[in-house]
Amino acid sequence: MTRLPIKQGSSRCQLSVFVILLALLGGCASTQHQARPFFLTEEEVETHGRKTWFDRLYETDPGGVACESAGDYQERPPRKIAVLPFVDQGTGSYLVNKVSIKTRNEEELNRWSWTHTNRVRRALAGELATREFLIVPLFTVDAVLARHGITDGDRLKAVPPEELGRWLDADTVVYGELLSYEAYYAFLVAAWKVKAGVKMVSTQDGHEIFSCTNLRYSSSVTVVIDPIDIGINSVVSLFALRDITLARAEYEVGREIALGLPRAQQNIAEFLAATQEDTRGLDSSGSQTTSSKDSVR
Repeated sequence: MTRLPIKQGSSRCQLSVFVILLALLGGCASTQHQARPFFLTEEEVETHGRKTWFDRLYETDPGGVACESAGDYQERPPRKIAVLPFVDQGTGSYLVNKVSIKTRNEEELNRWSWTHTNRVRRALAGELATREFLIVPLFTVDAVLARHGITDGDRLKAVPPEELGRWLDADTVVYGELLSYEAYYAFLVAAWKVKAGVKMVSTQDGHEIFSCTNLRYSSSVTVVIDPIDIGINSVVSLFALRDITLARAEYEVGREIALGLPRAQQNIAEFLAATQEDTRGLDSSGSQTTSSKDSVR
């Protein structure tokens, strides 16, 4: 029987890899689950998710965000917010390099305009809903406005904020505009451009609480060194214009606007106080206590 020679170096290498794998598996097996407590102070609340100049440079995003809040914001913060339908300052067309590449009739333009604005509107409302505010559901807002015959931006602007507050049972309304919604393509560069502006207004007295404008470029820039790369990457860069890339740009616009809204410490204190009031009516077992009058009844 012929025995095949075994290389000593190869055998040692395989043995070393086996020992390392055993050590890793042993480390994983020895790790025990430890219960982590809830309700601690969350880290980097004000900075996490906020784009820096380096992020914009790295992502080739020359856009930016500009927000301003009222001087009495902390004394009179928004509490229950209704995000109104956004007004489209564009045409509803699908634009690439400022040119419409798809023919649409008036009904289709209206439908796509409504679609574009609602995408950014939902992103903003969703981000606000994670904060210290109460949000009127968008379907409720739309149903109430439609019932009152408010079917376009001009009619919406004609209604005083105080009246909208009574209709929607909200102390704050958000007016929004979709300022830009288009794509750019130049062989090695492709980008979605989404820009929106919002204004928060008190329904108590009509004063402006907060305003913000955000511009986001979701870009893809390819560096090439020879003609073959130019040909290949001019096609590859088109992948940056996928729908999922556009959705991320829409979400980021809404997220950054919500990040620009200062934390309403008064709201947080009121929510905590309300929770404490509710727990006072519970006995030690967690069930609602009843008075002697209720027990007789």
